[in-house]
Amino acid sequence: MISTRAATTPRNAGATVALGALCGLAWAAAFRAVMSEFAGYGSQVAWVDTFVAILLPGLVVGSLLAWAHVIRLSGGRRGWRWLGAAPAAFAVAPMLLPGAVVALLTQGLGGGAVAVALLAIGGGFAISGLGPLWARIVCGVISALLIVGITITTFFIAGPRLAVTEPRGVWVALLAFSLLTLLAIASSIPFRPVVEARDAGRVVAASERPETDR
Repeated sequence: MISTRAATTPRNAGATVALGALCGLAWAAAFRAVMSEFAGYGSQVAWVDTFVAILLPGLVVGSLLAWAHVIRLSGGRRGWRWLGAAPAAFAVAPMLLPGAVVALLTQGLGGGAVAVALLAIGGGFAISGLGPLWARIVCGVISALLIVGITITTFFIAGPRLAVTEPRGVWVALLAFSLLTLLAIASSIPFRPVVEARDAGRVVAASERPETDR
């Protein structure tokens, strides 16, 4: 819920968003390394495919989630919950590349990006603590299955090189698991209850405030 009082933006909002952008960029670069391991020795780094379709969405998502954090700590704003859809950028950006939609529909290429976006949004909602319990359970189960599924796929997607018996395979699987889990946790920010500083810095959750003040 959003406070009826005018929300104020902290003076360090710019720094927070910049830090979020940096974190998002680092996340995307790390996940690009996972994708490179999946592709094997034939992996190539291209300007558009890597920087526009992967790194740029990471920067955008990190910025938007950080902005959601700023808004959440300043009492919330009308429509700010829509920032919960920010991870969709990971699925949309690759689809803007020439031939990407056709490849998705005919060969399934790009489906991994869609799965990442879905598990991030669904997982974030599931652990936010807001919304119907049944809906959070459903989203949580689906997101967990996607995370586990992608992690296990590591051991089969590149043959013996990433087998479960190989140190490299376990390392890549752990990297993929930790990155996806971290993304889901970060994506919960726009779904969490707003907070408001009161009484000399005491932080009060929106759920704790009187009904007339939400």
